[in-house]
Amino acid sequence: MALDRRTELGAFLRSRRARLRPDDLGLTHYGGQRRVPGLRREELARLAGVSVDHYVRLEQGRTLHFSEAVLDAVARALRLDAVERDHLYRLARPWPEPERASPATSPHGSPGPAPQPQPQRVRAGLRRLLDSTADVPAYVVGRNTDVLAWNRLAAALITDFGALPPRHRNLARLVFLDEGIRGLYADWHGKAADVAAYLRLDAGRRPDDPRTAELIDELSAASVEFRELWAAHELRDKTHGRYVYHHPVVGELDLGFETLRLPDDPDQALIAHTVEEGSPSDTALRLLSAWAHDRAPDAVS
Repeated sequence: MALDRRTELGAFLRSRRARLRPDDLGLTHYGGQRRVPGLRREELARLAGVSVDHYVRLEQGRTLHFSEAVLDAVARALRLDAVERDHLYRLARPWPEPERASPATSPHGSPGPAPQPQPQRVRAGLRRLLDSTADVPAYVVGRNTDVLAWNRLAAALITDFGALPPRHRNLARLVFLDEGIRGLYADWHGKAADVAAYLRLDAGRRPDDPRTAELIDELSAASVEFRELWAAHELRDKTHGRYVYHHPVVGELDLGFETLRLPDDPDQALIAHTVEEGSPSDTALRLLSAWAHDRAPDAVS
């Protein structure tokens, strides 16, 4: 089954209403005790300059063809950032964006059923690039946080991807279901929140993909932490940052990372770690590289 776009839209809007406070927005309190956290629907509608009925129809997903003006007004009232605003548009206006390839349409011009995503393939040139960056861990992440390709140092740092069944080469599965990975990150909760927020953002791009729904169902059934983070409806597209690793062989590594999305396939991203030259982490990474080189050669996908 695919994710229900209307359900996702309503839950997202409610989560964003809940984080706003009337006092912070200069709104006059309605009488009586508040039964819900954050703004009421009528308060949000007033801020957005739309009728209460119009906003209620949006939050309940009664129709998925709202105008840009209405969505922009709601986004401003909810104080959405750029990532959240794009997410709102994808959920509330499910027709294809102009710059993207158009799906099949009905005789009346309305979008037909969404095409099922094709299996992802990593270009040979990108694989060679991974092999050439032997001094830093690097890997390619695709849809649903699937790890599509990696170099030897990434396998040494995170896990031996080549030894895993293809279905298990998935960052979300590893972070939430693998005890070894849980111990790898100094701030596991921070990493888990990042992965859940990225998966939420990715799922919004393709809510009709049944593999996305299957992954979310699996993680929700197996991990209390994932259920809690998923319910928060956070969205994150981390283009750069840093994580501290507690590696069982070389100890602590404080590594930055840069995310480079492929221009001709935005569903694939190359993630390369960086390290400060001359730092203790630089020394630890060199030791990790030597250790990886001494091991039996690993297939890199």
